[in-house]
Amino acid sequence: MIICPREYFPKMSPCILVLLTHGNEILLVRHNSEIRTLYTAIAGFVDLGETLEECVEREVFEEVGLKIKNINYVGSQSWPFPNQLMMAFQAEAISKDVQIDNKEILEASWFKSNDLPKIPPEPSLSNLLIKRAINSLI
Repeated sequence: MIICPREYFPKMSPCILVLLTHGNEILLVRHNSEIRTLYTAIAGFVDLGETLEECVEREVFEEVGLKIKNINYVGSQSWPFPNQLMMAFQAEAISKDVQIDNKEILEASWFKSNDLPKIPPEPSLSNLLIKRAINSLI
């Protein structure tokens, strides 16, 4: 048996989820790359040299054309396959005037807590993020 004393740190891709609020509504999107019947949070990968907060602002602007404020960290979840560490945030949209990027987003809509569409199941971080935001608005 050969034992290698060298430590190996597998490549991990950091990515963010961000759920936007405006008044008593949350913004949910349907991504082109996911199950198209689910509405979820905005998501994206962190670029080299970018902070998590910068990534949150960039992804929101790229995907739905909104400026945001009051970015708050919510939690994280590891996805061993495909080697992702997802970090969740909640932020406030400055306006509700959504301009979607059709390359990444099929639809983006504002929802009230009593009128939610089909969202990702538990125990996904998206589900936790959505439910946490809804509870904070009630």
